[in-house]
Amino acid sequence: MLDEADPALLAPCFGRLEALLAEPPLRQAFGRLGGRMLVAWDGTEFFCSQKLGCPRCLTRKRSNGKVESYHSMLAATVVAPGHAKIVPLMPEFIAPQDGAEKQDCERNAVKHWFDKQHARLAPLRPIYLGDDLFACQPIATMVKDNGGDFIFTAKESSHTALYDFIKGTEAFRHDEKVRKGKTTHTLRYRWFEAVPLRDGKDAMPVNWIGFEIIDAKGHVKYSMAWVTSLPVTKQNVAEIVACGRTRWKIENEGFNVMKNHGYEFEHNFGHGQRRLAMMLASLNLLAFAWHAVLELLEPPWIAAREAAAKRTSFFAHLATITAYAVFPSWTVFLEALATFIIPPELMKIQKIE
Repeated sequence: MLDEADPALLAPCFGRLEALLAEPPLRQAFGRLGGRMLVAWDGTEFFCSQKLGCPRCLTRKRSNGKVESYHSMLAATVVAPGHAKIVPLMPEFIAPQDGAEKQDCERNAVKHWFDKQHARLAPLRPIYLGDDLFACQPIATMVKDNGGDFIFTAKESSHTALYDFIKGTEAFRHDEKVRKGKTTHTLRYRWFEAVPLRDGKDAMPVNWIGFEIIDAKGHVKYSMAWVTSLPVTKQNVAEIVACGRTRWKIENEGFNVMKNHGYEFEHNFGHGQRRLAMMLASLNLLAFAWHAVLELLEPPWIAAREAAAKRTSFFAHLATITAYAVFPSWTVFLEALATFIIPPELMKIQKIE
Protein backbone atom coordinates (compact mmCIF):
# COMPACT_ATOMS: atom_id res chain seq x y z
CA MET A 1 0.00 0.00 0.00
CA LEU A 2 2.77 2.44 0.87
CA ASP A 3 4.58 1.62 -2.37
CA GLU A 4 1.71 3.27 -4.24
CA ALA A 5 1.52 6.31 -1.94
CA ASP A 6 3.08 9.59 -3.04
CA PRO A 7 5.30 11.19 -0.34
CA ALA A 8 3.56 14.46 -1.21
CA LEU A 9 0.66 13.16 0.90
CA LEU A 10 2.77 14.05 3.94
CA ALA A 11 2.98 17.72 2.96
CA PRO A 12 0.22 18.75 5.45
CA CYS A 13 2.23 17.15 8.28
CA PHE A 14 5.25 19.24 7.34
CA GLY A 15 2.89 22.19 6.87
CA ARG A 16 1.93 21.99 10.53
CA LEU A 17 5.61 22.29 11.43
CA GLU A 18 5.90 25.37 9.22
CA ALA A 19 2.90 26.92 10.99
CA LEU A 20 4.59 26.36 14.36
CA LEU A 21 7.79 27.95 13.06
CA ALA A 22 5.82 31.09 12.27
CA GLU A 23 4.53 31.37 15.85
CA PRO A 24 6.42 33.39 18.52
CA PRO A 25 8.21 30.60 20.47
CA LEU A 26 9.93 29.05 17.46
CA ARG A 27 10.31 32.34 15.59
CA GLN A 28 12.18 33.67 18.62
CA ALA A 29 14.35 30.53 18.72
CA PHE A 30 15.20 30.41 15.02
CA GLY A 31 14.62 33.96 13.77
CA ARG A 32 17.73 35.84 12.61
CA LEU A 33 18.43 39.04 10.68
CA GLY A 34 15.25 40.68 11.90
CA GLY A 35 13.19 37.57 12.64
CA ARG A 36 13.71 35.79 9.32
CA MET A 37 14.15 32.02 8.97
CA LEU A 38 17.27 30.47 7.47
CA VAL A 39 16.47 27.53 5.17
CA ALA A 40 19.53 25.49 4.21
CA TRP A 41 19.52 23.38 1.04
CA ASP A 42 21.68 20.33 0.41
CA GLY A 43 21.47 16.94 -1.25
CA THR A 44 22.04 13.54 0.32
CA GLU A 45 21.70 9.85 -0.54
CA PHE A 46 19.62 7.49 1.60
CA PHE A 47 19.76 4.17 -0.28
CA CYS A 48 22.38 2.39 -2.40
CA SER A 49 22.50 -1.18 -3.70
CA GLN A 50 24.02 -3.23 -6.51
CA LYS A 51 21.21 -5.79 -6.15
CA LEU A 52 17.99 -3.87 -5.56
CA GLY A 53 16.50 -1.13 -7.69
CA CYS A 54 13.28 0.44 -8.90
CA PRO A 55 12.15 2.76 -11.71
CA ARG A 56 12.62 5.76 -9.37
CA CYS A 57 16.26 4.91 -8.64
CA LEU A 58 19.18 6.83 -10.06
CA THR A 59 22.04 4.71 -11.38
CA ARG A 60 25.82 4.95 -11.74
CA LYS A 61 28.52 2.64 -13.00
CA ARG A 62 31.47 1.89 -10.73
CA SER A 63 35.06 1.31 -11.88
CA ASN A 64 34.58 -2.45 -11.47
CA GLY A 65 31.82 -2.35 -14.08
CA LYS A 66 28.98 -2.95 -11.63
CA VAL A 67 25.93 -0.68 -11.71
CA GLU A 68 24.61 0.83 -8.47
CA SER A 69 21.04 1.91 -7.93
CA TYR A 70 20.55 4.67 -5.39
CA HIS A 71 18.07 7.18 -4.06
CA SER A 72 18.88 10.81 -3.39
CA MET A 73 16.97 13.85 -2.23
CA LEU A 74 17.21 17.61 -1.93
CA ALA A 75 16.72 18.47 1.74
CA ALA A 76 15.56 21.81 3.12
CA THR A 77 16.16 22.50 6.79
CA VAL A 78 15.57 25.44 9.11
CA VAL A 79 18.82 26.27 10.92
CA ALA A 80 20.11 29.11 13.07
CA PRO A 81 23.55 30.17 14.34
CA GLY A 82 23.96 29.57 18.04
CA HIS A 83 21.11 27.04 18.13
CA ALA A 84 21.69 23.29 18.51
CA LYS A 85 18.34 22.25 16.99
CA ILE A 86 17.33 22.11 13.34
CA VAL A 87 13.91 21.49 11.77
CA PRO A 88 13.72 19.60 8.44
CA LEU A 89 11.06 20.64 5.95
CA MET A 90 9.40 18.70 3.12
CA PRO A 91 12.13 17.23 0.87
CA GLU A 92 12.27 16.95 -2.91
CA PHE A 93 13.37 13.58 -4.23
CA ILE A 94 15.93 13.46 -7.03
CA ALA A 95 14.55 10.86 -9.41
CA PRO A 96 14.40 10.17 -13.16
CA GLN A 97 12.03 12.60 -14.86
CA ASP A 98 9.60 11.44 -17.55
CA GLY A 99 10.88 12.27 -21.02
CA ALA A 100 14.32 13.40 -19.81
CA GLU A 101 17.45 11.83 -21.29
CA LYS A 102 19.73 12.86 -18.44
CA GLN A 103 19.34 11.94 -14.78
CA ASP A 104 18.00 14.60 -12.45
CA CYS A 105 20.36 16.65 -10.26
CA GLU A 106 20.36 18.89 -7.18
CA ARG A 107 19.95 22.10 -9.18
CA ASN A 108 16.86 20.79 -10.93
CA ALA A 109 15.54 19.36 -7.67
CA VAL A 110 15.82 22.71 -5.88
CA LYS A 111 13.77 24.31 -8.66
CA HIS A 112 11.08 21.64 -8.26
CA TRP A 113 11.17 22.11 -4.47
CA PHE A 114 10.91 25.88 -4.77
CA ASP A 115 7.93 25.71 -7.14
CA LYS A 116 6.03 23.54 -4.65
CA GLN A 117 7.06 25.07 -1.32
CA HIS A 118 8.08 28.74 -1.54
CA ALA A 119 4.58 30.26 -1.48
CA ARG A 120 3.66 28.33 1.67
CA LEU A 121 6.91 29.41 3.38
CA ALA A 122 6.34 33.11 2.70
CA PRO A 123 5.24 33.84 6.32
CA LEU A 124 8.69 32.71 7.48
CA ARG A 125 10.37 35.35 5.28
CA PRO A 126 13.03 32.80 4.32
CA ILE A 127 16.68 33.42 3.57
CA TYR A 128 18.05 30.44 1.64
CA LEU A 129 21.49 29.00 2.36
CA GLY A 130 23.40 26.76 -0.01
CA ASP A 131 26.83 25.66 -1.09
CA ASP A 132 28.63 26.78 -4.24
CA LEU A 133 26.44 24.55 -6.42
CA PHE A 134 23.46 26.87 -5.85
CA ALA A 135 25.37 30.13 -6.39
CA CYS A 136 24.30 30.44 -10.02
CA GLN A 137 22.12 32.99 -11.75
CA PRO A 138 19.04 30.81 -12.45
CA ILE A 139 18.65 29.83 -8.79
CA ALA A 140 19.58 33.26 -7.42
CA THR A 141 17.06 34.92 -9.77
CA MET A 142 14.38 32.36 -8.88
CA VAL A 143 14.75 33.17 -5.17
CA LYS A 144 14.93 36.95 -5.58
CA ASP A 145 12.06 37.21 -8.07
CA ASN A 146 9.79 35.43 -5.59
CA GLY A 147 10.49 37.69 -2.62
CA GLY A 148 13.22 35.64 -0.94
CA ASP A 149 16.88 36.28 -0.23
CA PHE A 150 19.94 34.07 -0.30
CA ILE A 151 23.42 33.56 1.14
CA PHE A 152 25.33 31.11 -1.06
CA THR A 153 28.93 29.96 -0.81
CA ALA A 154 30.95 31.35 -3.73
CA LYS A 155 34.25 29.70 -4.69
CA GLU A 156 36.72 31.49 -6.93
CA SER A 157 37.15 28.41 -9.12
CA SER A 158 33.51 28.50 -10.23
CA HIS A 159 33.00 32.29 -10.26
CA THR A 160 35.93 33.56 -12.30
CA ALA A 161 34.06 36.56 -13.74
CA LEU A 162 33.06 37.74 -10.26
CA TYR A 163 36.56 37.38 -8.82
CA ASP A 164 38.14 39.03 -11.87
CA PHE A 165 35.77 41.96 -11.33
CA ILE A 166 36.78 42.49 -7.68
CA LYS A 167 40.50 41.77 -8.17
CA GLY A 168 42.60 44.81 -7.39
CA THR A 169 39.59 46.75 -6.07
CA GLU A 170 39.44 48.13 -2.53
CA ALA A 171 36.79 46.36 -0.48
CA PHE A 172 34.77 47.61 2.46
CA ARG A 173 36.40 46.16 5.56
CA HIS A 174 35.63 45.53 9.19
CA ASP A 175 37.86 43.77 11.76
CA GLU A 176 36.94 42.43 15.19
CA LYS A 177 39.24 41.12 17.91
CA VAL A 178 38.01 38.03 19.74
CA ARG A 179 39.68 36.50 22.77
CA LYS A 180 39.32 32.77 23.50
CA GLY A 181 41.14 31.83 26.67
CA LYS A 182 44.68 33.10 26.26
CA THR A 183 44.46 33.36 22.49
CA THR A 184 43.35 36.37 20.47
CA HIS A 185 41.98 36.03 16.96
CA THR A 186 41.02 38.64 14.40
CA LEU A 187 37.76 38.22 12.52
CA ARG A 188 38.17 40.00 9.20
CA TYR A 189 35.18 40.88 7.06
CA ARG A 190 35.48 42.28 3.53
CA TRP A 191 32.66 42.99 1.10
CA PHE A 192 31.85 44.41 -2.30
CA GLU A 193 28.48 45.73 -3.42
CA ALA A 194 26.75 45.04 -6.75
CA VAL A 195 29.28 42.71 -8.35
CA PRO A 196 28.30 40.45 -11.30
CA LEU A 197 27.39 36.91 -10.38
CA ARG A 198 28.54 35.69 -13.79
CA ASP A 199 29.93 36.96 -17.09
CA GLY A 200 27.67 38.81 -19.52
CA LYS A 201 25.61 42.00 -19.69
CA ASP A 202 22.62 40.32 -18.07
CA ALA A 203 24.61 39.21 -15.01
CA MET A 204 22.71 39.54 -11.75
CA PRO A 205 24.31 42.04 -9.32
CA VAL A 206 25.04 40.50 -5.91
CA ASN A 207 26.98 41.47 -2.82
CA TRP A 208 30.16 39.50 -2.11
CA ILE A 209 31.47 38.86 1.40
CA GLY A 210 34.85 37.40 2.32
CA PHE A 211 35.59 36.23 5.84
CA GLU A 212 38.84 35.19 7.53
CA ILE A 213 39.88 34.11 11.00
CA ILE A 214 43.47 35.21 11.64
CA ASP A 215 45.56 34.09 14.60
CA ALA A 216 47.89 36.24 16.71
CA LYS A 217 50.81 35.45 14.38
CA GLY A 218 48.93 36.64 11.32
CA HIS A 219 48.18 33.17 9.92
CA VAL A 220 44.80 32.65 8.26
CA LYS A 221 43.10 29.77 10.10
CA TYR A 222 39.79 29.87 8.23
CA SER A 223 38.62 31.49 5.02
CA MET A 224 35.26 31.48 3.25
CA ALA A 225 33.26 33.67 0.86
CA TRP A 226 29.60 34.12 -0.03
CA VAL A 227 27.34 35.97 -2.42
CA THR A 228 24.10 37.39 -1.06
CA SER A 229 21.10 39.41 -2.11
CA LEU A 230 21.01 41.08 1.33
CA PRO A 231 22.34 44.62 1.79
CA VAL A 232 25.66 44.48 3.63
CA THR A 233 26.82 47.07 6.15
CA LYS A 234 29.39 47.28 8.93
CA GLN A 235 26.52 46.76 11.39
CA ASN A 236 25.15 43.52 9.90
CA VAL A 237 28.09 41.87 8.10
CA ALA A 238 29.04 39.73 11.12
CA GLU A 239 25.49 38.39 11.48
CA ILE A 240 25.22 37.63 7.74
CA VAL A 241 28.50 35.71 7.90
CA ALA A 242 27.30 33.80 10.99
CA CYS A 243 24.13 32.86 9.10
CA GLY A 244 26.11 31.81 6.01
CA ARG A 245 28.40 29.62 8.11
CA THR A 246 25.34 27.90 9.61
CA ARG A 247 24.69 26.04 6.35
CA TRP A 248 26.89 23.19 7.60
CA LYS A 249 24.26 22.34 10.24
CA ILE A 250 22.14 20.60 7.62
CA GLU A 251 25.01 18.13 7.17
CA ASN A 252 26.38 17.78 10.69
CA GLU A 253 23.22 18.12 12.79
CA GLY A 254 20.90 16.81 10.10
CA PHE A 255 22.30 14.10 7.81
CA ASN A 256 24.92 12.93 10.30
CA VAL A 257 22.40 12.54 13.12
CA MET A 258 19.85 10.80 10.92
CA LYS A 259 22.38 8.37 9.47
CA ASN A 260 24.52 7.62 12.52
CA HIS A 261 22.66 8.50 15.73
CA GLY A 262 19.39 6.64 16.01
CA TYR A 263 17.31 7.13 12.86
CA GLU A 264 19.24 4.72 10.59
CA PHE A 265 18.34 6.88 7.59
CA GLU A 266 20.41 4.81 5.15
CA HIS A 267 18.95 1.48 6.33
CA ASN A 268 16.73 -0.27 3.80
CA PHE A 269 13.44 -0.44 5.70
CA GLY A 270 11.80 -1.53 2.45
CA HIS A 271 12.49 -0.57 -1.15
CA GLY A 272 9.43 -1.46 -3.16
CA GLN A 273 8.96 -0.93 -6.89
CA ARG A 274 7.58 2.60 -7.04
CA ARG A 275 7.66 5.00 -4.10
CA LEU A 276 8.17 2.91 -0.96
CA ALA A 277 11.79 3.92 -0.32
CA MET A 278 10.89 7.59 -0.69
CA MET A 279 7.82 7.33 1.50
CA LEU A 280 9.77 5.63 4.31
CA ALA A 281 12.53 8.24 4.04
CA SER A 282 9.89 10.98 4.30
CA LEU A 283 8.35 9.40 7.39
CA ASN A 284 11.81 9.13 8.96
CA LEU A 285 12.51 12.78 8.19
CA LEU A 286 9.10 13.81 9.53
CA ALA A 287 9.76 11.97 12.80
CA PHE A 288 13.12 13.71 13.19
CA ALA A 289 11.51 17.09 12.52
CA TRP A 290 8.76 16.59 15.09
CA HIS A 291 11.21 15.31 17.68
CA ALA A 292 13.20 18.53 17.26
CA VAL A 293 10.09 20.67 17.74
CA LEU A 294 8.94 18.66 20.77
CA GLU A 295 12.36 19.17 22.37
CA LEU A 296 11.74 22.90 22.15
CA LEU A 297 8.05 23.18 23.04
CA GLU A 298 6.88 20.25 25.22
CA PRO A 299 8.23 20.03 28.82
CA PRO A 300 7.21 16.35 29.32
CA TRP A 301 9.07 15.36 26.16
CA ILE A 302 12.07 17.47 27.16
CA ALA A 303 12.21 15.77 30.58
CA ALA A 304 12.02 12.31 28.99
CA ARG A 305 14.78 13.10 26.49
CA GLU A 306 17.06 14.55 29.16
CA ALA A 307 16.60 11.49 31.35
CA ALA A 308 17.81 9.21 28.57
CA ALA A 309 20.79 11.42 27.69
CA LYS A 310 21.55 9.75 24.36
CA ARG A 311 19.01 9.71 21.56
CA THR A 312 19.66 6.01 20.89
CA SER A 313 18.98 5.24 24.56
CA PHE A 314 15.72 7.19 24.40
CA PHE A 315 14.53 5.14 21.43
CA ALA A 316 15.58 1.90 23.16
CA HIS A 317 13.67 2.84 26.33
CA LEU A 318 10.61 3.76 24.28
CA ALA A 319 10.59 0.40 22.50
CA THR A 320 11.28 -1.60 25.64
CA ILE A 321 8.65 -0.26 28.02
CA THR A 322 5.86 -0.32 25.44
CA ALA A 323 6.53 -4.05 25.13
CA TYR A 324 5.63 -4.55 28.81
CA ALA A 325 3.04 -1.89 29.63
CA VAL A 326 -0.02 -0.26 28.09
CA PHE A 327 -0.14 3.49 28.71
CA PRO A 328 -3.43 5.40 28.81
CA SER A 329 -1.91 8.64 27.52
CA TRP A 330 1.25 10.30 26.25
CA THR A 331 1.48 12.22 29.53
CA VAL A 332 1.73 9.04 31.60
CA PHE A 333 4.07 7.47 29.06
CA LEU A 334 6.50 10.41 29.02
CA GLU A 335 6.46 10.62 32.81
CA ALA A 336 7.51 6.97 32.98
CA LEU A 337 10.35 7.65 30.55
CA ALA A 338 11.48 10.65 32.60
CA THR A 339 11.30 8.96 36.02
CA PHE A 340 12.13 5.35 35.07
CA ILE A 341 9.02 4.29 37.03
CA ILE A 342 6.12 2.39 35.48
CA PRO A 343 2.95 2.42 37.61
CA PRO A 344 2.29 -1.20 38.70
CA GLU A 345 -1.30 -1.13 37.45
CA LEU A 346 -0.02 -0.61 33.88
CA MET A 347 2.20 -3.67 33.80
CA LYS A 348 1.06 -6.54 31.62
CA ILE A 349 2.34 -9.97 30.69
CA GLN A 350 3.02 -10.37 27.00
CA LYS A 351 1.47 -13.49 25.55
CA ILE A 352 3.87 -15.12 23.12
CA GLU A 353 2.03 -16.89 20.35
